[in-house]
Amino acid sequence: MLLYMPTKVYSEKDCVKNHAKEFASFGKKAMVVTGKHSARKSGALQDIEDVLQQENISHVLFDKIEENPSIETVMRARDIGIQQKVDFVIGIGGGSPLDAAKAIAMMIANPALTEEVLYEAAELANLPVICVPTTCGTGSEVTPYAILTIHKQRTKKSISHRIYPNMALLDAKYLKSMSREGLVNTAVDALAHLIESYLNTNANELNRIYSREGLCIWAEFKYRLKEDCLTEEDYVKMLHASMVAGMAITHTGTSLPHGLSYPITYELGVPHGKAVGMFLGGFVEGYRNKEEVTEVLSLLGFENASDFRTYMRELLGAVEVSEELMKENVKSLLANPAKLKNYPFEITEKELMEMGN
Repeated sequence: MLLYMPTKVYSEKDCVKNHAKEFASFGKKAMVVTGKHSARKSGALQDIEDVLQQENISHVLFDKIEENPSIETVMRARDIGIQQKVDFVIGIGGGSPLDAAKAIAMMIANPALTEEVLYEAAELANLPVICVPTTCGTGSEVTPYAILTIHKQRTKKSISHRIYPNMALLDAKYLKSMSREGLVNTAVDALAHLIESYLNTNANELNRIYSREGLCIWAEFKYRLKEDCLTEEDYVKMLHASMVAGMAITHTGTSLPHGLSYPITYELGVPHGKAVGMFLGGFVEGYRNKEEVTEVLSLLGFENASDFRTYMRELLGAVEVSEELMKENVKSLLANPAKLKNYPFEITEKELMEMGN
Protein backbone atom coordinates (compact mmCIF):
# COMPACT_ATOMS: atom_id res chain seq x y z
CA MET A 1 0.00 0.00 0.00
CA LEU A 2 1.16 3.50 -0.84
CA LEU A 3 0.14 6.81 0.68
CA TYR A 4 1.53 10.08 -0.70
CA MET A 5 0.03 13.50 -0.02
CA PRO A 6 2.61 16.24 -0.56
CA THR A 7 0.43 19.39 -0.63
CA LYS A 8 0.69 21.70 2.37
CA VAL A 9 -2.86 22.52 3.50
CA TYR A 10 -4.06 25.37 5.68
CA SER A 11 -7.76 25.19 6.56
CA GLU A 12 -8.96 28.07 8.71
CA LYS A 13 -10.77 31.38 8.65
CA ASP A 14 -8.72 34.10 6.90
CA CYS A 15 -6.01 31.58 6.01
CA VAL A 16 -4.86 33.58 2.95
CA LYS A 17 -3.97 36.57 5.11
CA ASN A 18 -2.73 34.43 8.00
CA HIS A 19 -0.08 32.82 5.82
CA ALA A 20 0.88 35.79 3.66
CA LYS A 21 4.58 35.45 4.46
CA GLU A 22 4.76 32.08 2.71
CA PHE A 23 3.82 33.59 -0.65
CA ALA A 24 7.20 35.30 -0.90
CA SER A 25 8.96 31.93 -0.87
CA PHE A 26 7.51 31.09 -4.30
CA GLY A 27 8.85 34.08 -6.22
CA LYS A 28 8.50 37.77 -7.01
CA LYS A 29 5.86 37.64 -9.75
CA ALA A 30 2.68 35.55 -9.82
CA MET A 31 0.09 34.68 -12.41
CA VAL A 32 -3.36 34.63 -10.82
CA VAL A 33 -5.62 32.23 -12.72
CA THR A 34 -9.38 32.42 -12.29
CA GLY A 35 -12.73 32.84 -13.98
CA LYS A 36 -14.76 36.00 -14.42
CA HIS A 37 -17.01 35.91 -11.38
CA SER A 38 -16.62 33.53 -8.42
CA ALA A 39 -13.19 34.67 -7.26
CA ARG A 40 -14.35 38.27 -7.17
CA LYS A 41 -17.79 37.57 -5.70
CA SER A 42 -16.39 35.39 -2.91
CA GLY A 43 -13.73 37.91 -1.92
CA ALA A 44 -10.92 35.43 -2.52
CA LEU A 45 -9.37 37.45 -5.35
CA GLN A 46 -9.29 40.58 -3.22
CA ASP A 47 -7.65 38.67 -0.37
CA ILE A 48 -4.97 37.32 -2.71
CA GLU A 49 -4.30 40.70 -4.29
CA ASP A 50 -4.02 42.32 -0.84
CA VAL A 51 -1.49 39.72 0.27
CA LEU A 52 0.57 40.03 -2.92
CA GLN A 53 0.73 43.79 -2.51
CA GLN A 54 1.63 43.44 1.17
CA GLU A 55 4.50 41.10 0.32
CA ASN A 56 5.72 43.23 -2.63
CA ILE A 57 4.91 40.49 -5.15
CA SER A 58 3.76 41.72 -8.54
CA HIS A 59 1.16 39.77 -10.46
CA VAL A 60 -0.62 39.37 -13.76
CA LEU A 61 -4.30 38.42 -13.72
CA PHE A 62 -5.68 35.85 -16.17
CA ASP A 63 -9.44 35.73 -15.52
CA LYS A 64 -10.61 34.02 -18.69
CA ILE A 65 -10.93 30.43 -17.45
CA GLU A 66 -14.23 29.04 -18.66
CA GLU A 67 -16.26 26.27 -17.05
CA ASN A 68 -14.57 23.05 -18.21
CA PRO A 69 -11.36 24.81 -19.37
CA SER A 70 -9.98 24.01 -22.81
CA ILE A 71 -6.50 23.29 -24.01
CA GLU A 72 -6.68 26.48 -26.08
CA THR A 73 -7.31 28.61 -22.99
CA VAL A 74 -4.42 26.99 -21.15
CA MET A 75 -2.09 27.77 -24.03
CA ARG A 76 -3.23 31.42 -24.19
CA ALA A 77 -2.47 31.82 -20.50
CA ARG A 78 0.86 30.01 -20.95
CA ASP A 79 1.94 32.52 -23.61
CA ILE A 80 1.12 35.44 -21.31
CA GLY A 81 2.95 33.83 -18.40
CA ILE A 82 6.08 33.33 -20.48
CA GLN A 83 5.95 36.89 -21.77
CA GLN A 84 5.43 38.29 -18.26
CA LYS A 85 8.16 36.06 -16.76
CA VAL A 86 6.09 34.85 -13.84
CA ASP A 87 7.62 32.71 -11.07
CA PHE A 88 4.56 30.88 -9.78
CA VAL A 89 0.84 30.39 -10.41
CA ILE A 90 -2.12 30.96 -8.08
CA GLY A 91 -5.42 29.31 -8.96
CA ILE A 92 -8.62 30.68 -7.40
CA GLY A 93 -12.08 29.20 -7.82
CA GLY A 94 -13.63 25.82 -8.48
CA GLY A 95 -12.08 22.87 -10.23
CA SER A 96 -11.84 24.64 -13.58
CA PRO A 97 -9.40 27.42 -12.55
CA LEU A 98 -7.48 25.13 -10.20
CA ASP A 99 -7.02 22.43 -12.84
CA ALA A 100 -6.11 25.02 -15.44
CA ALA A 101 -3.58 26.61 -13.07
CA LYS A 102 -1.69 23.33 -12.82
CA ALA A 103 -1.55 22.81 -16.58
CA ILE A 104 -0.55 26.45 -17.14
CA ALA A 105 2.23 26.16 -14.55
CA MET A 106 3.67 23.18 -16.38
CA MET A 107 3.45 24.74 -19.82
CA ILE A 108 5.10 27.99 -18.67
CA ALA A 109 7.98 25.96 -17.25
CA ASN A 110 8.43 24.26 -20.64
CA PRO A 111 8.20 27.14 -23.14
CA ALA A 112 9.59 25.18 -26.08
CA LEU A 113 6.91 22.49 -25.93
CA THR A 114 3.54 22.47 -27.72
CA GLU A 115 0.10 21.50 -26.42
CA GLU A 116 0.57 17.89 -27.55
CA VAL A 117 2.81 17.28 -24.52
CA LEU A 118 -0.20 17.67 -22.20
CA TYR A 119 -1.28 14.14 -23.10
CA GLU A 120 2.14 12.54 -23.55
CA ALA A 121 3.95 10.45 -20.95
CA ALA A 122 6.91 12.57 -19.91
CA GLU A 123 8.60 13.83 -16.75
CA LEU A 124 8.27 17.61 -16.88
CA ALA A 125 8.95 20.40 -14.41
CA ASN A 126 6.31 22.94 -13.45
CA LEU A 127 6.22 26.29 -11.68
CA PRO A 128 4.99 26.24 -8.07
CA VAL A 129 1.20 26.28 -7.71
CA ILE A 130 -0.96 27.70 -4.92
CA CYS A 131 -4.67 26.80 -4.91
CA VAL A 132 -7.51 28.66 -3.21
CA PRO A 133 -10.84 26.81 -3.63
CA THR A 134 -14.11 28.76 -3.63
CA THR A 135 -16.31 25.68 -4.19
CA CYS A 136 -16.70 22.36 -2.38
CA GLY A 137 -16.50 19.75 -5.12
CA THR A 138 -13.37 18.85 -7.00
CA GLY A 139 -10.76 18.79 -4.26
CA SER A 140 -8.39 19.94 -6.99
CA GLU A 141 -6.42 21.89 -4.40
CA VAL A 142 -4.92 18.59 -3.17
CA THR A 143 -5.02 16.38 -6.26
CA PRO A 144 -2.40 16.01 -9.00
CA TYR A 145 -5.04 16.01 -11.76
CA ALA A 146 -5.88 18.64 -14.36
CA ILE A 147 -8.94 17.86 -16.46
CA LEU A 148 -9.21 19.83 -19.70
CA THR A 149 -11.74 19.96 -22.52
CA ILE A 150 -10.50 18.49 -25.80
CA HIS A 151 -12.76 20.02 -28.43
CA LYS A 152 -11.37 17.79 -31.16
CA GLN A 153 -12.65 14.74 -29.27
CA ARG A 154 -15.77 16.44 -27.87
CA THR A 155 -14.99 15.38 -24.30
CA LYS A 156 -12.90 16.07 -21.19
CA LYS A 157 -9.79 14.23 -20.08
CA SER A 158 -7.16 14.58 -17.40
CA ILE A 159 -3.70 15.48 -18.65
CA SER A 160 -1.01 12.82 -18.42
CA HIS A 161 1.04 14.64 -15.77
CA ARG A 162 0.69 14.63 -12.00
CA ILE A 163 1.02 18.17 -10.68
CA TYR A 164 0.44 18.57 -6.96
CA PRO A 165 -0.18 22.10 -5.70
CA ASN A 166 2.55 23.27 -3.35
CA MET A 167 0.07 24.92 -1.02
CA ALA A 168 -3.72 24.91 -0.56
CA LEU A 169 -5.55 27.60 1.37
CA LEU A 170 -9.08 26.60 2.47
CA ASP A 171 -11.45 29.19 3.90
CA ALA A 172 -15.13 28.21 4.16
CA LYS A 173 -16.28 31.84 4.00
CA TYR A 174 -15.69 31.77 0.23
CA LEU A 175 -18.50 29.22 -0.19
CA LYS A 176 -21.15 31.60 1.10
CA SER A 177 -21.38 33.52 -2.18
CA MET A 178 -22.28 30.37 -4.15
CA SER A 179 -25.77 29.79 -5.50
CA ARG A 180 -27.77 26.88 -4.13
CA GLU A 181 -27.41 25.08 -7.46
CA GLY A 182 -23.65 25.57 -7.39
CA LEU A 183 -23.37 24.27 -3.84
CA VAL A 184 -25.45 21.19 -4.63
CA ASN A 185 -23.60 20.37 -7.83
CA THR A 186 -20.14 20.75 -6.34
CA ALA A 187 -21.04 18.89 -3.14
CA VAL A 188 -22.34 16.00 -5.25
CA ASP A 189 -19.05 15.93 -7.14
CA ALA A 190 -17.25 15.50 -3.81
CA LEU A 191 -19.72 12.75 -2.85
CA ALA A 192 -18.98 10.97 -6.12
CA HIS A 193 -15.25 11.15 -5.38
CA LEU A 194 -15.84 9.59 -1.97
CA ILE A 195 -18.00 6.76 -3.29
CA GLU A 196 -15.96 6.07 -6.44
CA SER A 197 -12.74 5.96 -4.42
CA TYR A 198 -14.21 3.54 -1.86
CA LEU A 199 -15.74 1.23 -4.51
CA ASN A 200 -12.60 1.07 -6.59
CA THR A 201 -10.01 -1.41 -7.82
CA ASN A 202 -7.29 0.70 -6.19
CA ALA A 203 -8.99 1.08 -2.81
CA ASN A 204 -7.12 -0.13 0.26
CA GLU A 205 -7.23 0.39 4.01
CA LEU A 206 -4.85 3.35 3.85
CA ASN A 207 -6.60 5.43 1.20
CA ARG A 208 -10.03 4.49 2.54
CA ILE A 209 -9.14 6.56 5.60
CA TYR A 210 -9.97 9.59 3.46
CA SER A 211 -13.10 8.07 1.92
CA ARG A 212 -14.54 7.07 5.29
CA GLU A 213 -13.82 10.46 6.81
CA GLY A 214 -15.50 12.27 3.92
CA LEU A 215 -18.55 9.99 3.81
CA CYS A 216 -19.16 10.50 7.53
CA ILE A 217 -18.90 14.28 7.15
CA TRP A 218 -21.18 14.29 4.08
CA ALA A 219 -23.82 12.41 6.09
CA GLU A 220 -23.93 15.24 8.62
CA PHE A 221 -25.19 17.87 6.18
CA LYS A 222 -26.98 15.82 3.52
CA TYR A 223 -30.53 16.69 4.56
CA ARG A 224 -29.79 20.34 5.27
CA LEU A 225 -28.26 20.54 1.79
CA LYS A 226 -31.42 19.07 0.32
CA GLU A 227 -33.66 21.40 2.34
CA ASP A 228 -31.49 24.48 1.68
CA CYS A 229 -30.95 25.32 5.35
CA LEU A 230 -27.16 25.06 5.72
CA THR A 231 -25.46 26.38 8.84
CA GLU A 232 -22.11 28.15 9.24
CA GLU A 233 -20.63 24.86 10.42
CA ASP A 234 -21.97 23.07 7.34
CA TYR A 235 -19.87 25.26 5.04
CA VAL A 236 -16.77 24.18 6.93
CA LYS A 237 -17.84 20.54 6.72
CA MET A 238 -18.54 20.77 2.98
CA LEU A 239 -15.11 22.20 2.26
CA HIS A 240 -13.49 19.56 4.49
CA ALA A 241 -15.40 16.75 2.76
CA SER A 242 -14.32 18.05 -0.65
CA MET A 243 -10.68 18.18 0.41
CA VAL A 244 -10.52 14.64 1.81
CA ALA A 245 -12.45 13.41 -1.23
CA GLY A 246 -9.69 14.91 -3.37
CA MET A 247 -7.11 13.11 -1.24
CA ALA A 248 -9.03 9.86 -1.76
CA ILE A 249 -9.16 10.04 -5.57
CA THR A 250 -5.51 11.07 -5.63
CA HIS A 251 -4.78 7.49 -4.64
CA THR A 252 -7.50 5.64 -6.55
CA GLY A 253 -8.72 7.76 -9.45
CA THR A 254 -12.42 8.02 -10.27
CA SER A 255 -14.63 5.34 -11.77
CA LEU A 256 -17.68 4.80 -13.97
CA PRO A 257 -19.92 7.75 -12.96
CA HIS A 258 -17.18 10.20 -13.87
CA GLY A 259 -16.45 8.38 -17.11
CA LEU A 260 -20.12 8.52 -18.08
CA SER A 261 -20.50 12.17 -17.09
CA TYR A 262 -18.02 13.84 -19.46
CA PRO A 263 -20.02 13.54 -22.72
CA ILE A 264 -23.18 14.65 -20.86
CA THR A 265 -21.40 17.81 -19.77
CA TYR A 266 -19.87 18.45 -23.19
CA GLU A 267 -22.93 17.73 -25.34
CA LEU A 268 -25.72 19.00 -23.07
CA GLY A 269 -23.95 21.60 -20.94
CA VAL A 270 -24.97 19.85 -17.72
CA PRO A 271 -22.74 21.02 -14.82
CA HIS A 272 -20.08 18.45 -13.97
CA GLY A 273 -21.31 17.57 -10.48
CA LYS A 274 -24.89 17.11 -11.65
CA ALA A 275 -23.75 15.00 -14.61
CA VAL A 276 -21.77 12.72 -12.31
CA GLY A 277 -24.62 12.56 -9.82
CA MET A 278 -26.99 11.31 -12.52
CA PHE A 279 -25.13 7.98 -12.51
CA LEU A 280 -24.19 7.72 -8.85
CA GLY A 281 -27.38 6.05 -7.62
CA GLY A 282 -27.26 3.42 -10.35
CA PHE A 283 -23.55 2.85 -9.73
CA VAL A 284 -24.16 2.08 -6.06
CA GLU A 285 -27.27 0.00 -6.72
CA GLY A 286 -25.54 -2.13 -9.38
CA TYR A 287 -22.15 -2.56 -7.65
CA ARG A 288 -21.56 -6.26 -7.17
CA ASN A 289 -19.75 -6.29 -3.83
CA LYS A 290 -22.83 -5.72 -1.66
CA GLU A 291 -20.82 -5.81 1.56
CA GLU A 292 -18.81 -2.79 0.45
CA VAL A 293 -21.96 -1.03 -0.75
CA THR A 294 -23.50 -1.58 2.68
CA GLU A 295 -20.42 -0.02 4.28
CA VAL A 296 -20.72 3.07 2.08
CA LEU A 297 -24.45 3.47 2.68
CA SER A 298 -24.00 3.00 6.42
CA LEU A 299 -21.35 5.73 6.55
CA LEU A 300 -23.70 8.03 4.62
CA GLY A 301 -26.67 7.17 6.81
CA PHE A 302 -28.89 5.48 4.20
CA GLU A 303 -30.74 2.24 4.85
CA ASN A 304 -30.34 0.83 1.35
CA ALA A 305 -29.30 1.64 -2.22
CA SER A 306 -32.86 2.40 -3.28
CA ASP A 307 -33.15 5.11 -0.61
CA PHE A 308 -29.87 6.62 -1.73
CA ARG A 309 -30.96 6.64 -5.37
CA THR A 310 -34.22 8.37 -4.43
CA TYR A 311 -32.30 10.98 -2.45
CA MET A 312 -30.04 11.73 -5.42
CA ARG A 313 -33.00 12.13 -7.78
CA GLU A 314 -34.75 14.50 -5.41
CA LEU A 315 -31.60 16.51 -4.76
CA LEU A 316 -30.55 16.94 -8.40
CA GLY A 317 -33.76 16.79 -10.39
CA ALA A 318 -34.11 15.08 -13.76
CA VAL A 319 -31.93 15.48 -16.84
CA GLU A 320 -33.25 14.35 -20.22
CA VAL A 321 -30.64 12.36 -22.14
CA SER A 322 -31.56 10.82 -25.48
CA GLU A 323 -31.11 7.09 -25.89
CA GLU A 324 -28.82 7.75 -28.86
CA LEU A 325 -26.45 9.94 -26.83
CA MET A 326 -26.48 7.49 -23.95
CA LYS A 327 -25.62 4.58 -26.24
CA GLU A 328 -22.74 6.54 -27.78
CA ASN A 329 -21.59 7.47 -24.29
CA VAL A 330 -21.62 3.86 -23.09
CA LYS A 331 -19.78 2.58 -26.15
CA SER A 332 -17.12 5.24 -25.68
CA LEU A 333 -16.62 4.25 -22.06
CA LEU A 334 -16.41 0.55 -22.91
CA ALA A 335 -13.60 1.42 -25.30
CA ASN A 336 -11.67 3.27 -22.57
CA PRO A 337 -9.51 0.76 -20.64
CA ALA A 338 -8.00 3.54 -18.51
CA LYS A 339 -11.38 4.34 -16.95
CA LEU A 340 -12.69 0.77 -16.83
CA LYS A 341 -9.65 -0.48 -14.89
CA ASN A 342 -10.81 1.37 -11.77
CA TYR A 343 -14.00 -0.74 -11.68
CA PRO A 344 -13.18 -4.16 -10.17
CA PHE A 345 -15.66 -6.20 -12.25
CA GLU A 346 -16.58 -6.84 -15.85
CA ILE A 347 -19.29 -4.42 -16.94
CA THR A 348 -21.79 -4.80 -19.78
CA GLU A 349 -23.43 -2.26 -22.05
CA LYS A 350 -26.80 -3.07 -20.48
CA GLU A 351 -25.51 -2.45 -16.97
CA LEU A 352 -24.04 0.90 -17.95
CA MET A 353 -27.26 1.95 -19.66
CA GLU A 354 -29.19 1.13 -16.49
CA MET A 355 -26.97 3.42 -14.40
CA GLY A 356 -28.56 6.40 -16.07
CA ASN A 357 -32.18 5.30 -15.57
